[in-house]
This record gives sequence, C-alpha cells and structure tokens, in this order.
Amino acid sequence: ERRETIAIVSDELDRMHRMVEELQLLTASGRPGFLRAGPVEVGELTVELLAKARALTERTWRLDAAGSGWIVADRQRLTQAVMQLAENAVRHGRPGSPLWLGSAVGAGEAHLWVRDHGPGIAEADRRRIFERFARGAGGAPADGAGLGLAIVQAIAEAHHGRVELASGEGRGSRFTVVLPVAAEAEARP
Repeated sequence: ERRETIAIVSDELDRMHRMVEELQLLTASGRPGFLRAGPVEVGELTVELLAKARALTERTWRLDAAGSGWIVADRQRLTQAVMQLAENAVRHGRPGSPLWLGSAVGAGEAHLWVRDHGPGIAEADRRRIFERFARGAGGAPADGAGLGLAIVQAIAEAHHGRVELASGEGRGSRFTVVLPVAAEAEARP
C-alpha cells in the first residue's frame, strides 16, 4: 500500500513539474534570447522530424512531402513544436490509422505540418484550443494540462510565424506551423 502511494505521489510530482516547465516556456517565449536561431534547411529538418515522430509510437508515420529551402529558426524549439503536434496526432488520431508529417516551401513561407484521420475538431473549439489550459470537447482529463497547442503557437509567433488548422469533424485535422523563408544571404550556413 505504501509503495502504491509513493508511486502515485511521484507520478503527480512529475506531472506538476512538467506543467511548471511548460508555463515557464510560455512566459519566456516573448523575451529576447528565447530563440537561438540559425540556418535550417526545411527538407533535412522534415526528415529528422519524421524519424523522431516514428519513435513516438508503433503507429505508421508517412511522409507527405519534404520542401526545399532555408529558414532562420531555432531548430530545437521548432522540433519541440512539431513533436507536440505529433504527440497530439498520436493521442487524438483514429487508432490504427496512419499519421502524416510534411513540409513545403513557397511564396516566401515554409510550412511544416502534421495531420491525422481522427475525429476532427469542432468549429466552436478551433480558436479556443490554442489558449492556455484549453482542450477540445473530446479531450479526456488525462490528456495533459492543455498547454501543448499554446506552446506550439508561442514558438511559431517567436519565429514571426503562425499556426494554421484545417479540420473537419470525422475527417481529421492538419496543424501547420508557417514560418517566413529567410533571405538567401542570411540563411545559408
């Protein structure tokens, strides 16, 4: 009985520690020094992100596309944002269905996305889910603190970008991090 109690308390402490770290990240996202930006080749990053997403689960991950071009970005923060989207896709995608990750570069923007064939997100929830502590109508209490999409948005905005959502109820969702493409001179290593 004592071991079970210790395990429960330890689990709760870990969860609270993660929540505090996520809140600290959100607080720091608007401050100078939050990003350590450098040149990043989008296609290469996409292949890395796909490998990391495949390590999250035994579910099938597929490459939608891999764009080609340079951005100036904090590779670690951008990876953190896309992996958050990948974790959400694993959690909310239809069990057994494949998941997709991809990128494209064009019209002065780089797009990095994750998509699933899950239940989709109700129209009424589409703006709200990016707020701190918010969850969609289908979110279970154990799904986390409701900070993941707020973190993704904060990272995108710190890069002077945005997050786009395309979703249809019963047809799944596609979350896209959109960032400006770097001028040739600043992007090449």
